[in-house]
Amino acid sequence: MQINDPEVIDRMLSEAKTIAVVGLSSDAARASNSVSRYMQSQGYRIIPVNPNETSALGEKAYAQLEAVPEKIDLVNIFRRSEEAGHHVDEAIRLGARGVWLQEGVIDEDAAQRALDAGLGVVMDRCILKEHLKRRR
Repeated sequence: MQINDPEVIDRMLSEAKTIAVVGLSSDAARASNSVSRYMQSQGYRIIPVNPNETSALGEKAYAQLEAVPEKIDLVNIFRRSEEAGHHVDEAIRLGARGVWLQEGVIDEDAAQRALDAGLGVVMDRCILKEHLKRRR
């Protein structure tokens, strides 16, 4: 497996049902909100992870990934690059099947740790744009 492998992206988008979105804001003007709202409209269960929110998109928000009480298939990270590694490590500990670092979120070391742990890894790509590409 490698980072941004098209087959891995296809598999993540087709097999993931529950996506925990780290950094999801309740502010509709934020990219994390509009991207997650789109994914929710496509049938994905979105779980907000943000210590500054109590809810977003009609879902209860959790302060950290490890507080989410259900199985997470994919962790989508909307955080600064220097903060992404911590969340990747949480995703590995929780047994998520993949991590998705949004556009502009780059942490090569964390991505390698996730690959080494057997997770699918997408980095510096927008999940909405990748989903739209595959709907054609």
